[in-house]
Amino acid sequence: MIRRVVTLLVAVALAAAGAAAQPSADAAGYPHRTVKLIVPDPPGGGVDAVTRLVAERLRQRLGQPVIVENRGGASGNVGAEAVASADPDGYTLLASTPPPLAINAALYKRLNYDAAKFQPVALMATSPNVLVVRSGLPVGSAPELIAWAKANPGKLNYASQGNGTTSHLTTEMFQLETGVRLVHVPYRGTGPAMNDIVAGQMDLMFVNLAAAIGLHEAGNLRILAIAAGERVPELPDIPTLEEIGLKNFRSATWNAIAAPPGTPGAIVTKLNAAVTEILKMPDIDAHLKKIHMRPLGGTPEDMVRYIEAERQRWSAVIQASGVKLD
Repeated sequence: MIRRVVTLLVAVALAAAGAAAQPSADAAGYPHRTVKLIVPDPPGGGVDAVTRLVAERLRQRLGQPVIVENRGGASGNVGAEAVASADPDGYTLLASTPPPLAINAALYKRLNYDAAKFQPVALMATSPNVLVVRSGLPVGSAPELIAWAKANPGKLNYASQGNGTTSHLTTEMFQLETGVRLVHVPYRGTGPAMNDIVAGQMDLMFVNLAAAIGLHEAGNLRILAIAAGERVPELPDIPTLEEIGLKNFRSATWNAIAAPPGTPGAIVTKLNAAVTEILKMPDIDAHLKKIHMRPLGGTPEDMVRYIEAERQRWSAVIQASGVKLD
């Protein structure tokens, strides 16, 4: 029954995306003025960096200014709401991380937007989350960490970027899959949490590869495992969590562009083609590799499938763990 319901939901979402891809006379001459990309996070983060990289190339391809505006707050809900209520004319777009598009609907009792109604434009880039521990923790691998935590329930604390963030939910998933019991200490963002991991005040954390790899290489913390389907080239000796027995354990930081509900299909198609071509450029690929991300791209239908899989994953974790936000 659950599988049939999920299949139906995906089919409905794909039908909506397909409808958006149909030509529209409303898109004639688009764009003829400034296009705004709203990032629902503070400046300086991964999605901000990728969006600004793509925005500059979009400006060149579209022949109009493309600006990035940061509207952080409420786990991305402030920025997402602004885009959801904007005119569906292709001049205000959302450049988002997972929470507004794939997580928050299951976390919050009420939202002022419906994430499922955004028009998918294109996936941009992704980076896997990794399991890190403080350098002085007496474990040398993820299996040893699990064994230690089981022998000492409630004695290890884990940091997160905040309640309901991907780092929080990934550790909740880790506890569900392994049976360990950890103590959650939420922070306000990646920086403060990582500072306390390095200082030895926190024991472990799930965080994106880009934020951890430099500290790992410097010996300030240790990466024990990758929450991805395969090892990453930067860390060929670090196993995936699937390799140690956690089947299909996936967690990544990704970003994507979406448009307000009702945006004409021809505009979506034009934007998708432009973003996809940008992500294929060798210098863009090289730049993303430098910040430990990889390009995604694909069609709007690909984005629907990807985000639907993410919604299912995190909704299941939220339901099983009982995590809720007001």
